[in-house]
Amino acid sequence: MADTPEPLPDPTDGEGQLISALRRLPLFPLPNAVLFPHALLPLHIFEERYRVMVRDVLTGSRCLAVGLLVPEARQEDDLPAVEPIAGVGEVVMAHELPDGRFNLVVRGRARVRIDRELPSGRPYRLVTATELPDLPIADEGEIVDADQTLRALIGRLADAIPEGGELLRQVIAAQETPAELVDGVASALIVDPVLRQRLLETRDVGQRLERVAAEVVAMTARLGTPGTAN
Repeated sequence: MADTPEPLPDPTDGEGQLISALRRLPLFPLPNAVLFPHALLPLHIFEERYRVMVRDVLTGSRCLAVGLLVPEARQEDDLPAVEPIAGVGEVVMAHELPDGRFNLVVRGRARVRIDRELPSGRPYRLVTATELPDLPIADEGEIVDADQTLRALIGRLADAIPEGGELLRQVIAAQETPAELVDGVASALIVDPVLRQRLLETRDVGQRLERVAAEVVAMTARLGTPGTAN
């Protein structure tokens, strides 16, 4: 008996659209940018090859991969090496400037593994990728506790910030799940691209929560106690 063929994803469905996009995905390699799921990443597009990419993305799936260049790679190389784990996002805002440059806002949709580079007849790179969902949660209670702990730590950090604390609270309050929370905090507060990349590669939500909580504690300690001089 012949195997029943696997149905093709519905391109009008959000998840189906992503699955279809991963088969032929524009790659935007950058030296310091890491795109997390659930997070927003503003981008300024000025190179001609990436202007072409943006126009193709906007008339297609609206999805692209943001890959962090490996430390020894040079952006001016034809095919600079990128980390194998990347973020995929959907362009949710695009503004073309009079000279052809673009300002974009990309919303992270998924972590992915870049499987291979595809031949490209376009001036930008194309890859095929596989989505890497978070690992199953073994202990829901531990994750809930870690989520509440991180929210409390963010509250203390907000108290220590001279300006912007209330905005930080609002951003964090909008994150509904532990995964959304930790990825949102990592995107908003973690500056070091190497650490951001390692967090992107970490599929265990509990481990991400633990690592980001430690970073928030360190940030708060550097800022000092609210109301006192550092």
